[in-house]
Amino acid sequence: MQGSLENYYVGAYWGVRKETALECARRAEVFFHMLARCDPSFAQWYRAGRGFPRELPGYPVCPEVKELEELFLRGRVRAGPGKVDVIEDLGFLETVWNAKKERTRLELYCGAYSPWGAGNACILDPPKSGEVKDRILRVPVLEEILTSMVTAWEPDFAVATSVEMLERVEKRKREVRVGWLTYLSNRLGKVPPLPEPVRVEPVGELGTLLILSPERMTARDPEHVALTVRVREVLDEAGLILIQRPEPEPG
Repeated sequence: MQGSLENYYVGAYWGVRKETALECARRAEVFFHMLARCDPSFAQWYRAGRGFPRELPGYPVCPEVKELEELFLRGRVRAGPGKVDVIEDLGFLETVWNAKKERTRLELYCGAYSPWGAGNACILDPPKSGEVKDRILRVPVLEEILTSMVTAWEPDFAVATSVEMLERVEKRKREVRVGWLTYLSNRLGKVPPLPEPVRVEPVGELGTLLILSPERMTARDPEHVALTVRVREVLDEAGLILIQRPEPEPG
């Protein structure tokens, strides 16, 4: 299948947002329950840890607030000898997955409020190949995944694209990423008219979803690359690409 050798992912990103493990857990509960409806492979997730049953991919994760709060507390960012010193303003980082083979990997980074940090993110990496990957990389499924991320995490922007396409399109380190499917929060501003065949849809009252093509977009197709570049240019001209972050005070 065209584009099958590319590395696709779905990612939602937001800036400084101070939240407790409990607040992050409440968002994650909404996310996991919505995500489970996107594809059968998303019904059960697992985490790392010693002593889990070897027939399983890891410790099963129960997508309920109490256990998710404990999950985030285990994932507090630490430093120092033995990594025992918690760095509060860097929030929580946790990774889960759903299978031993052909697995989808999910990385959650939330509650970070340091101006020195990279911000917060929810990133879903589908399997590199196989039936599950082909099932996920379809517009209706990706639209549901992005809607799940947006509803739960309220990001500034989100994207479904391939790493290879991103490398061809992205101009700066900190900018709104544009891809096959792109979500823009209303906080960023109003989306201008876009070239055909881009489809524009609201995501509740939170923002706007741009669907550049009904077929899988690949960096190996010059027309796909040209359209993505053009959409990025139009959004940049409208002031929607550059991410404004508070500058850290001199230490």
